[in-house]
Amino acid sequence: MSHRTLESPVATKPASPPPRRPARARKPSRRREGPQFRGLVSPHTLTTPHGKVIYWVVLTLVLVTFTAAFVFPLYWMFTGAMKSPEELAQIPPTFFPETVNWGVWAEAWDLLDLGLFLKNTLLYAAGAWLFTLALDVSAAYALSKLRPVLGKAVLGMMLSTLMIPPTVILLPAYLTVKDLPILGWNLINTPWAIWLPAVANGFFIFLLKRFFDSIPRELLEAAQIDGASPLRILWSVVLPVSRPIIGVVSILAVVNVWKDFVWPLLVLPDSEKMSISVGISSLSAQMPQNVLIAALFIASVPAIVVFLIFQRSIMAGLTAGSLKG
Repeated sequence: MSHRTLESPVATKPASPPPRRPARARKPSRRREGPQFRGLVSPHTLTTPHGKVIYWVVLTLVLVTFTAAFVFPLYWMFTGAMKSPEELAQIPPTFFPETVNWGVWAEAWDLLDLGLFLKNTLLYAAGAWLFTLALDVSAAYALSKLRPVLGKAVLGMMLSTLMIPPTVILLPAYLTVKDLPILGWNLINTPWAIWLPAVANGFFIFLLKRFFDSIPRELLEAAQIDGASPLRILWSVVLPVSRPIIGVVSILAVVNVWKDFVWPLLVLPDSEKMSISVGISSLSAQMPQNVLIAALFIASVPAIVVFLIFQRSIMAGLTAGSLKG
């Protein structure tokens, strides 16, 4: 009888775990440091008493120097107008007038007929402002939101005009105003000779378009869903949120017309229709020096007042690039 050999089951050993890799040495964690200041003077130095003194001394000197550089010409005109012609010709010049003549202001107003010239200039500036807002805002809105065919090419050609010196286009512009194409009108000695060239400003269109690009399209799409037309969207949605940049363009348009000299000299030869700058220049040879300086100061006062009142609007409009809230 054959005996079967009983084989004992082989005990299965558990699989040995894979060898562990040696742990890498952890890099020491870097603590987040505060903002690093780079400059000539560290913030710690400014907190010391010695650093504070140096900071305020330098800041005061810089502000006084730049303020004097801009204010001194106005002071020199104001005091020079109240000096006598002999004192104006004195060398070295006097810093303060020896005898103050307050009547020179009324004399300049009457002799140079500044009332007429100021009225003419105000008419030219107001018309240029209205036409600039009407046409430049519409053009910028069309290029920014309506996206016409070849809109980028049109904008590029507008911006290319900024690279052309104004004196280069004086003759073509004068010939255009003298004989208006297609219509054949002669606009010399008319306000249109000032208004139409003032509107053709690629810089204003670029500023307006840049601001309109920052307006979210959701606002316009919501108005479109409500059934608003493109003109209604411009009037009720775009213009109310674009007051800063419109204020900037308005101020620049008025100041450009107010200070312009060469173009009004060419297109407004009639003495009854001259602007303030051309009128003073045409009568300068017949007037005493102090009266002429007084007239120049009076002519510069409106532009200075406008700038001082709206300087915050100018900076806010030039730096505005997005909407908040």
